[in-house]
Amino acid sequence: MTELPHLLIVDDDSLIQESLSLFLRLRGYNVESAHSGAEALAAIARRRPDLVILDLGLPDMDGRAVCERVRQTSDIPIIVLSARSGDSEKILALERGADDYVTKPFSSDELLARIRVALRRIRHGGETGRMERGPLVIDFDRRRVRIGNKQVRLTPKEFELLVFLARHPNRVIPHQTILVAIWGQHAADRPEQLWALVTKLRRKIEPNPEQPQYLISEPWVGYRLVTESDNPSEEL
Repeated sequence: MTELPHLLIVDDDSLIQESLSLFLRLRGYNVESAHSGAEALAAIARRRPDLVILDLGLPDMDGRAVCERVRQTSDIPIIVLSARSGDSEKILALERGADDYVTKPFSSDELLARIRVALRRIRHGGETGRMERGPLVIDFDRRRVRIGNKQVRLTPKEFELLVFLARHPNRVIPHQTILVAIWGQHAADRPEQLWALVTKLRRKIEPNPEQPQYLISEPWVGYRLVTESDNPSEEL
């Protein structure tokens, strides 16, 4: 018998905890709750969840600090669920390790769709073996990435973005195409998510993130992953 996906909801609002937990349990998930950052980190250490739903306004620490702590040891998908709606807040959360961002008040059905997408992409990547694009080597089975001799540890969304661009090497992929492919149709008009993710990925794969050699920006159009030996160096 297949074990139910295990979700951790981190929110100090008891009403949201109770209503969201019931909603998700009725849809086939095993749900655990935490009301503070410390409780969340302890729960993750005790039993690694399949996905974390995280509020930013916790009583003991900012949710972004929780993201950073989790990312030190784990690539668990993290969906932020917050009343903070500003673009700067979203970008900061994504840069600290969140994979997606949902603003309160929220649609339960939309959140459910994002949870399903995140879990489906992690558990059923649909590819096995290796992909080699110039200095880039992607091991699908182990979800490992290497640039030359450098081993790179990526979050689920970073890995997904890199794989998507690597499937179309040296071609400019429009921003909207990438957004829909990585987050779904709901994200088509949310470029800040992509900007933040690209920034994080560059920090991990580029010798100098300020002068990227692999993940190149085509201003106002999109991004391309350069894998040819004569890689140009361009600024952000």
